[in-house]
Amino acid sequence: MAIIALSVGGFAIGTTEFMTMGVLPQIAESLGVSEPQAGHAISAYALGVVVGVPVLSILGARLPRKGLLLGLMGAYGLFNVVSALATSYQMFTLARFFDGMPHGAYFGVASLVAAGSVQPQFRGRAVAGVLLGLSIANVIGVPAATWMGQIYGWRSTYLLAAGISALTVVLVMIFVPRTPRDRHAKGLAEAKDFFRRRQVWLTMGAGAVGFGGLFAIYSYIATTVTDVGGLAASTVPVFLLAFGLGMTVGTWLAGELARWSIRKSLLLGAAGSAVVMVLFWVVIPAGWWALPVLLLITSIGSILVTNLQLRLMDVAGDAVTLGAAMNHASLNLAV
Repeated sequence: MAIIALSVGGFAIGTTEFMTMGVLPQIAESLGVSEPQAGHAISAYALGVVVGVPVLSILGARLPRKGLLLGLMGAYGLFNVVSALATSYQMFTLARFFDGMPHGAYFGVASLVAAGSVQPQFRGRAVAGVLLGLSIANVIGVPAATWMGQIYGWRSTYLLAAGISALTVVLVMIFVPRTPRDRHAKGLAEAKDFFRRRQVWLTMGAGAVGFGGLFAIYSYIATTVTDVGGLAASTVPVFLLAFGLGMTVGTWLAGELARWSIRKSLLLGAAGSAVVMVLFWVVIPAGWWALPVLLLITSIGSILVTNLQLRLMDVAGDAVTLGAAMNHASLNLAV
């Protein structure tokens, strides 16, 4: 139940982060900016993740992990409400930046709590269980939020995300066991050691570079489907659903592959991603033929997400909280 509660937080974050792509045209029209300008709000959120991970991980190193999880998710819900109430492009973009800050720290702490609750040989499955919420969000949350945004307006999507965040707070409060304060943690010293490690930079670099292609496809999927694929706007939620199904399958598979070899699964995932992204470029003008290719792209990409997370935790030394969280900073650098 604790892992399920943590996974609901992943569902809240996954729905929030990715639903913006589905309603980007509506946001641009409502706030009176072009679609490329509105896309900067996606970058602002990602920048918030990149900034928030080291800052919050260092400041929260000595805090009880359960209390830190509650605070992070409470702040996440608050800035979703601010996003829904934004009256200008500038206010909306700033709200997205602050909403991104708890993102990586939450996943980092939640991954550590999950991994610590099972036997060592099952930690890959436990971490995948937390990240599964992120994947399921793309199956249910993002298509539903996109559909809701097309009918009731894009602001309703952020209120929905705030509600899921509030549910996460309740579930974590009930099911995640209390954790003592780590009085021996030295956040700044651990961070200095962490960032001196060559393997840390190589692993984060793999995420930052490798996921640039995935997020380039996803950020403008709505416009790609309609303008390049020639399909109606009503088909966009279907493509978002395929994206989410691929993430769910890939995340489950990643947990199994981690027991085989983290390194080999990363190499195979990276090579496979290159192939299917070229294939997507070839088939997208044919419209519906791009749908199964998109599913493959996200399936293979999700294998990388989970196993890069485990890899970074392995090479982080004593800074395990920072290591678990910095994977999400590197992925959002790709955004």
